[in-house]
Amino acid sequence: MRPLASLLAGVILLGAVPAARAAESAADFPSRPIRVIVPFTSGSGSDSSARYYGEALGKLLGQSVVVENRPGANGVIGIQALKNAPADGYTILLASNSPMSVNPIVMKNLPYDPLNDLKPVAGLSRNMNVFITAPDSPLKSMADVVAAARQGNGLPVATYSAGYQLAAAWFANLAGVRFVNVPYKGQAQIMTDIMGKQLQLALVDTGGALTLIRQGKLRALAVSGEQRHHDMPDVPTVRELGYPDYKQYSWVSFYVRAGTPDDITDKLAGAMQRILKTPESLAFMQAKGSDLMPYPPREMRAFQQAEIDRFRRVAAAAGIHAE
Repeated sequence: MRPLASLLAGVILLGAVPAARAAESAADFPSRPIRVIVPFTSGSGSDSSARYYGEALGKLLGQSVVVENRPGANGVIGIQALKNAPADGYTILLASNSPMSVNPIVMKNLPYDPLNDLKPVAGLSRNMNVFITAPDSPLKSMADVVAAARQGNGLPVATYSAGYQLAAAWFANLAGVRFVNVPYKGQAQIMTDIMGKQLQLALVDTGGALTLIRQGKLRALAVSGEQRHHDMPDVPTVRELGYPDYKQYSWVSFYVRAGTPDDITDKLAGAMQRILKTPESLAFMQAKGSDLMPYPPREMRAFQQAEIDRFRRVAAAAGIHAE
């Protein structure tokens, strides 16, 4: 019996070593730089949020935070980069509604499960979408957009993720017209091409477009929120133009890979809650024309599930199927 008892004691001891190391890593976390992956190009509202919150997180935790843009495939490339990283909290994904709530509805054979492969850390913010065109475009209103879309085989509309594509298709369905999606990797190039008159119309994030709209370099035709945007009081909502069911917000949040120890996730989540409650975070979001969305992990997970359910209803109403 003694050999067996010794063997069992050794197994127990060996099992305790990883647990002790995990506890030590959580206590010392972070002991090296943290990476934040953004699945969109620089210049987007998501990118600016990642850089602001990454810097704030680094200052609070005493480590540098590096932002890495991994655009492409509607966010899939960025999420794959997270999945390929160790589940240790040193790689964070800034995710948006497109890869986390829309891709499961519009993409077949998705190489990740947004609910089971990633763990929420914190909700960050939400933003209305805005239909934009060039200041001297003949499209001066959404009525002009609808009229133009009724001519020919549809009106090209630029978007840069599945969420915007779905939102644009939803409006087209409500208006009884057809849009032709023109996919981009990021918002910055869309706005450049709109100003250069290579495109007539786009649906983008208000946060990334607000400065150019204020400067008169872009024209805002309509916003997607429940009420008018406080920084664009003269721009109507889509709802008030005769489409009362239309409401759309883009949102961003932080995630880590599933399997990341709970105590490390909790440490990151606690730090983000402290950051989100500061006057500086509120001022940053107000300057972007965004609303804070300071959801802790459990609340963020419930919100994400509700968004998947909502987008599924939107896709069904717009006749959009997974491709």
